Amino acid sequence: MDRLESMSVLLAVVEEGSLSGASRRLRAPLATVSRRVAELETHLGTQLLVRTSRRIQLTDAGRVYVEAAKRILEQVEEAERDAAGEHSAPRGELSMTAPIVFGRTHVLPIALGFLKEHPEIDLKLLLDDRQVSLAEEHVDLAVRIGHLVDSDLRATKVGEVRLVCCASPAYLANRGAPAAPRDLSAHDGVTFRGFKTAPEWRYRGDTGVWAAEPRQRLAVNSTEAAVAAAAAGLGVARLLSYQIEQELRSGALVPILEDFAPEPLPVNLVCPETSLRLRKVRVFLDWTAPRLRARL
Repeated sequence: MDRLESMSVLLAVVEEGSLSGASRRLRAPLATVSRRVAELETHLGTQLLVRTSRRIQLTDAGRVYVEAAKRILEQVEEAERDAAGEHSAPRGELSMTAPIVFGRTHVLPIALGFLKEHPEIDLKLLLDDRQVSLAEEHVDLAVRIGHLVDSDLRATKVGEVRLVCCASPAYLANRGAPAAPRDLSAHDGVTFRGFKTAPEWRYRGDTGVWAAEPRQRLAVNSTEAAVAAAAAGLGVARLLSYQIEQELRSGALVPILEDFAPEPLPVNLVCPETSLRLRKVRVFLDWTAPRLRARL
């Protein structure tokens, strides 16, 4: 039995929540995944998983073993990187995640230049509006927009973006422009629900900060759909400035309530301490950070 491989299979089962999920993730037959776990339990002489009709659960012994297995596999991966020279020379695969539109608009052009200058580095760029767990999904670094809550990550600030309340000229000509946030209750709204928790429609004014929203006429989980609906005159939308740069420039969307805009949101490049030890990550950060600052 290859114990390292069996550990990897067990971790995949735990992270996916089922044998079938691990089978899909590992692209291995379900029977093989089940056999690997059974062989590991036989080798250890204890039950690691409790299989129910809906999902699996770890036993007490299983929880202890999984935590140890994670540490062991991380140390093996670190040793392999050392042996491959990743700590001394910028080479190997680099994985990064960023919000979809921000990644396409700002990160990708910079990344293309980086790859031309560093032919021994391969980049895996995951564009996703959800907040990816770097540790669980083995991602080296990420673009995070907003105030950071994970103190375990090293952050490099590269700029700020604004929350912009906007609508099409045709909509405003028909319904009138709101003079204050409280006026939004008489307007139709387009809401972007791409993140796990949708941001409140909050504003800043002389009397403090408050929340006010239009009537939700359309809710979408795609930035492009929200921008298109607002530009088509469906209602008022609130989006990040980089998501509507072209529409604001062309006049397809017009900013409103600018005097009540909240404080800008910080944009950071973040990575775990373990990733920062890798030369390829440090070289990428040194290349990307000043170029992102210049764009923002």
